[in-house]
Amino acid sequence: MLCTTELGHGSNVQGLETTATFDPQTGEFDIHSPTLTSSKWWPGGLGKVSTHAVVYARLITGGQDHGVHGFIVQLRSLDDHLPLPGITVGDIGMKFGSGAYNSMDNGLLRFDHLRIPRNQMLMRVSQVTKEGKFVQSDVPRQLVYGTMVYVRQTIVSDASRALARAVCIATRYSAVRRQFGSQNGGPETQVIDYKTQQSRLFPLLASAYAFRFVGEWLKWLYTDVTQRLQANDFSTLPEAHACTAGLKSMTTSVTADAIEECRKLCGGHGYLSNSGLPELFAVYIPTCTYEGDNVVLLLQVARFLMKTVSQLGSGKKPVGTTAYIGRAEHLMQCCCEVEMAEDWIKPSVILEAFEARAVRMSVSCAKSLEKFSNPEDGFAELSADLLEAALAHCQLIVVSKFLEKLQHDIPGKGVKRQLEILCNVYALHLLHKHLGDFIATGCITPKQGALANEQLRLLYAQVRPNAIALVDSFNYTDHYLGSILGCYDGNVYQKLYQEAWKDPLNETVVPDGYLEYIRPILKQHIRTARL
Repeated sequence: MLCTTELGHGSNVQGLETTATFDPQTGEFDIHSPTLTSSKWWPGGLGKVSTHAVVYARLITGGQDHGVHGFIVQLRSLDDHLPLPGITVGDIGMKFGSGAYNSMDNGLLRFDHLRIPRNQMLMRVSQVTKEGKFVQSDVPRQLVYGTMVYVRQTIVSDASRALARAVCIATRYSAVRRQFGSQNGGPETQVIDYKTQQSRLFPLLASAYAFRFVGEWLKWLYTDVTQRLQANDFSTLPEAHACTAGLKSMTTSVTADAIEECRKLCGGHGYLSNSGLPELFAVYIPTCTYEGDNVVLLLQVARFLMKTVSQLGSGKKPVGTTAYIGRAEHLMQCCCEVEMAEDWIKPSVILEAFEARAVRMSVSCAKSLEKFSNPEDGFAELSADLLEAALAHCQLIVVSKFLEKLQHDIPGKGVKRQLEILCNVYALHLLHKHLGDFIATGCITPKQGALANEQLRLLYAQVRPNAIALVDSFNYTDHYLGSILGCYDGNVYQKLYQEAWKDPLNETVVPDGYLEYIRPILKQHIRTARL
């Protein structure tokens, strides 16, 4: 179990306060929580279960602080499970939602000068000798990036699955639900046929596919990074770090918002627990915070983009997902050639528009930063603009990987055509949502923006006939979905009715307290106060 986050520090790992002071006389580390805010906070399994932990603390030798390092620490007795002397440990209490992570014993932990042997320090990257000398090993510190890339790749893949679950539920229910539109006593209109429903639902369906494909690409990236690390090639690490940080941030934020949007797309019944959406939302939203706060991660991407732009004149060519910045001279001047709505479904047109927008926003931020004598002051002042530039870069990555996917053979009759439609929906919906960026940077004209919106409406009509097939292709069982609204057979209303009678409140006909409190009111046998 990993103990990094503290009551007072989360994202700023370098600000952790727990200390590990080496005592050369005994060959031990003294683990201590010097302040209330140094209490370890949040680790799952810590509250009641864990017997050992990897604790991250500030390494101090000879009065010198060497930064944060990891230590293996026993917390509880293996005989009676009681906390060891010098340790205070417990659960932090209830979290968001009625279920969700409340089954997890997220804990708090404090140390009062706990002693552990020297060999319980994790010493692959750096070491402390018996004499108390701090020594850097010859193992490259960059190796830790491999694990980071893997973890963030799994988070992006998880985002695609969670989003697909929510979209599957909302799409199936939208096909079952009918409201208004009845003519001459005929059936009412399926909710999924309303353009307002399509414009909210179909971009989320397209996003689920987009995130799936970028997640597959990240698996390749992890393999590539691992092979390079083994060969001591660290050249692509900064780009891989920025890429995975940005995609973790973007996909989890979009997915969290999308699950809530799917709940609203299901109307009042979406608020029922048995719709599956409230629990899915409660379980999913922590991903926006753990493994890196999403805003902090985007700011890391922004720093990398600013560094990449600043090196353009040095002859160092950007690589990987930032290669387009190397064509900044062209992208800063190019004009969108769209004249008709159908021009917007050309892959080259879409890609150039997103590349031009991303590079122009990054270059604009870089130029604004040059006006500040202190770069850090400038970065803080322009952080909101830098976030937008980082987001534009991340959206470009997802769009480009979706387009790359479509360049390969895809089995199944008509499948590739449906994916092309979804790719265009994803890209043009982003363009519509961020139209201000595209127009303000001069990438497109207002008229071209209107044509994109016109084409988007046409694409929704093309998605509609196969919407159910597109969510069925996720191949989620009813058990996995955990939703009556998203059940495969569409028998929603009967199942809702049956489920209602399983509620414990329906075990009795007359509620507890009726005779004592409600009946006297109904019979007007309540005494009135005399003033």
